[in-house]
Amino acid sequence: MSDLNDQDLALKLFVVLSRATESVMKRVEEDIRTYELNTTEFAVLELLYHKGDQPIQKIGDKVLLASSSITYVVDKLEKKGLLTRRRCTEDRRVTYAAITDAGRALMDEIFPKHGEAIQGIFSVLDKDEKEQMIEQLRRLGFHAKGI
Repeated sequence: MSDLNDQDLALKLFVVLSRATESVMKRVEEDIRTYELNTTEFAVLELLYHKGDQPIQKIGDKVLLASSSITYVVDKLEKKGLLTRRRCTEDRRVTYAAITDAGRALMDEIFPKHGEAIQGIFSVLDKDEKEQMIEQLRRLGFHAKGI
């Protein structure tokens, strides 16, 4: 591969990174579906589980979801009894999403299994390789964001 020029190498890296991301995401989505959730439902529950109540208007930014889709996802999770809406006492325009006891119990059960599934996906890499990849991808992401 060393005979590739810098542009060809960058293009190859883009293709390999894209395919790897697609494969990893496919496996993660398969794992999440076993819990009878879709990825956006899981992402919202995971956010509330780890970060506490969140303004519904801000959830989309935190889970990389269009704000138009958030209401739909929150409605579905509320119907499942996994979260509830709570009005802000200081600002009537703000409504919070809060995980319910049933939602917390579900996440207590499934999040460790999900973590194991992700660990299995990345088990092909040793600790040093994971740390190096985190640093390199972080650097790449910040660079891409800044140009």
